[in-house]
Amino acid sequence: MAEPCTLGLSEMITQIKRRKLSPVALIESILQRIDSLDPSLKAWVTINRKGVLEEARRQQDEITRKNLRGPLHGVPIGIKDIYYTAGMKTTGGSKIFEDFLPNYDATAVERLKKAGAIILGKTATTEFALSDPAPTRNPWNLEHTPGGSSSGSAAAVAACMCPAALGSQTGGSTLRPAAYCGIIGLKPTYGRISRHGIFPLSWSLDHVGILTRSVEDAAILLKVLAGSDPQDPTASQKPVANYTQSIKSSKPPRIGIVRAFYREKSEEQVWRHTKETLNKLERAGARAEEVKMPESFAVVQDAHRIIMRAEAAAFHEKLFEQNRDKYRPKIREAVEIGLLIPSVDYLRAQKIRRQFRREMDEIIQGFDCLLTPATATPAPQGLSSTGDPMFQVPWSFSGLPTIGLPSGLSKEGLPLGIQLVGGAFAEEKLFAVARWCENVLQVSLSPHLG
Repeated sequence: MAEPCTLGLSEMITQIKRRKLSPVALIESILQRIDSLDPSLKAWVTINRKGVLEEARRQQDEITRKNLRGPLHGVPIGIKDIYYTAGMKTTGGSKIFEDFLPNYDATAVERLKKAGAIILGKTATTEFALSDPAPTRNPWNLEHTPGGSSSGSAAAVAACMCPAALGSQTGGSTLRPAAYCGIIGLKPTYGRISRHGIFPLSWSLDHVGILTRSVEDAAILLKVLAGSDPQDPTASQKPVANYTQSIKSSKPPRIGIVRAFYREKSEEQVWRHTKETLNKLERAGARAEEVKMPESFAVVQDAHRIIMRAEAAAFHEKLFEQNRDKYRPKIREAVEIGLLIPSVDYLRAQKIRRQFRREMDEIIQGFDCLLTPATATPAPQGLSSTGDPMFQVPWSFSGLPTIGLPSGLSKEGLPLGIQLVGGAFAEEKLFAVARWCENVLQVSLSPHLG
């Protein structure tokens, strides 16, 4: 029998319900895995060791009494260290908040707990979810970046130190580390999940992110997390679908291929691999055709940068005045530039954003999804950078849901992936397509760890 820590989220759920796996045995296996691997990977900043073992015992007693809390009963989840967790440190990856203990849970954390999840601890993040690297290393090669800003979440899931974790994405902070670490990354539609209780980077661009090892597991978590929230006025009130049901009726999709920009910016082996992956999907029945991007696509990267920096500066202004020397170089630069951005530039960038979203809404109507390579290169060597988010920026900028799938290995033995983009609030369809692709590609990547 496989070690409990190596099971996927859905497998853990099934075995716990059938009483083939106890929450206590599962947590003990997870903690042993962390003890073995995290000294090298540095994915975690806080592990609530005593608390999770006590919680696992309580939940095991509840199973004995046939009193399951919800669909995630007894399952451990990692939380990026920008989410408020009541009584557990939330540092935002910054010295400024190194001793900060929130007195309430972020809405996403609260919903996980209500569903029965055990909050294992906090995963490493770049400072305030921007670009200054966390100490985390890539499980596939310790000399390469795991990506960011959801560095610890991606590495922890890839290394089987938890079956799933929460991240976030403002530019490319969920899909990029997912691709670099060979796992599933999901950025739902903007507003699909409440962001209440999360350190903001850019409030009109920030998304909750989900990291798992299968499409089904991502669907399970979105069903738990999605929905309106009076604490977050940007959280959508659109009904929440049964995402796990949607993956059961997948069929060959109609795929729009985005070549513009992606072909030019991709390393040769990445684009060649993407074409080979697409050929596999077409041989299995998918229909694919090239998509022409609107003119607004050409200025998306610049407009995104303006909005992100201006909104980061607005949030950090007072804190920055009092703690300038404690900020790391890249977040400091972003705030300093943001404070100088004229309001007319910010408003123009927001206008471009609305235009791009309208144009993409029209384009995507003719397809089940759009497909691009997930990243321009495999995970870069060195820990001074988290990689380039440019391949995710258009979909964070537009707010359209995006899911990344592992699709193979590079010549260096590092993960490569594709990303699928869906229509606004069309996660049901996107999950169906992603599951179909997952079944066709049959790629299950596992780094060679202990």
